[in-house]
Amino acid sequence: MDVKALNKALLEIIRKREELSKINYNDPTYDNLEEELHDLEDDFQDEYGEYLEEALQQVHDEYCPDNDVLMPIGYLGQGIPVEVDKLPGKDTRLILAPNPTRIILSVNKDKQQVVWTSEKV
Repeated sequence: MDVKALNKALLEIIRKREELSKINYNDPTYDNLEEELHDLEDDFQDEYGEYLEEALQQVHDEYCPDNDVLMPIGYLGQGIPVEVDKLPGKDTRLILAPNPTRIILSVNKDKQQVVWTSEKV
């Protein structure tokens, strides 16, 4: 796996999401930017989806086995809420982040732990 290319693709999606978030729906460029974002996300899923789904499955198996693994792109930004058996009642999320590409377990938004990184593989 080319982890540099993976990270670059992830950063492109993040930048496009930020660009899109700075304009409103009435902006004439909104639809084009949104389409570009969807194309980037589709390409990302096609290229890296299987690899990241395997990583996410390992993390889910260890930390939140009762939750289903979703498409990797869903873990970007605010992440996906999960139920961690060892942390009942806590707001726990898995987040996909860049630099390096990694999966973070966020607990109550104030504590974060890297639970997987592309550099370890």
